[in-house]
Amino acid sequence: MSSAPARLRDEAGRAIVQLRGVRRVFPNGTTALDGFDLTIEEGELLALLGPSGCGKSTLLRIIAGLERPDAGEVDVPMAGERGALGYVFQDAHLLPWRTVQKNVELPLELARVPAEERARAAREALDAVELSDALEAMPHELSGGMRMRVSIARALVTRPRLLLLDEPFAALDEITRQRLDERLRGLWAERSLTIVFVTHSIAEAAFLATRAIVMTRRPARVVLDHTVALPHERPGSLRGEASFAQQTALLYRALERGESLR
Repeated sequence: MSSAPARLRDEAGRAIVQLRGVRRVFPNGTTALDGFDLTIEEGELLALLGPSGCGKSTLLRIIAGLERPDAGEVDVPMAGERGALGYVFQDAHLLPWRTVQKNVELPLELARVPAEERARAAREALDAVELSDALEAMPHELSGGMRMRVSIARALVTRPRLLLLDEPFAALDEITRQRLDERLRGLWAERSLTIVFVTHSIAEAAFLATRAIVMTRRPARVVLDHTVALPHERPGSLRGEASFAQQTALLYRALERGESLR
């Protein structure tokens, strides 16, 4: 564990994302990030925690290339590779006139992948999120949790190496959220993904992450960069164990510090 500001790691050869001195100022003059450094290594499941409006989503969008920083360096070598990066938003953003399978096929359709190949890939992605029985369903027929699983399948259909998720389960009930956390961690292990996950839930961060970063109020700084000390295998019952409570308490104290720092 380290509570120092986000570090550029020694094993830089394994890094798949590097941010150096990143600054982002919104048109209204608000500074979200200023001099922000971050290295993400291949195979990590990284949770980003911090106060509302501290810059977590902005950071994720910069990594994805959806926003450009006003200063600093962003190095994501895979960004130029087709389908290597997947992004899941807070809302599922499904097209209401397309079936579940056709929604998942969309990234491959836009990439002009042949129909048979994209249909097969969509079915595989939906099977990975346990929705193989809903291929012909329409979005309005699905629960909120099912719609988010379709959104995740759509991000997985290109077989990305890096998956970015911006609070995708925030609007779901606690039981559904916990089940999806468990499935997401399973997908991370099965597919050897690197995942960056924005969340406001301390318990979710502790359960999911191999590493958690806690940020201060904007302009965001890192108050804690922590390797989560929990076993690789994390059944749902882990949430009731003392080791889990210790990790959530540590993250909570860091969040309190982050709230108080300016």
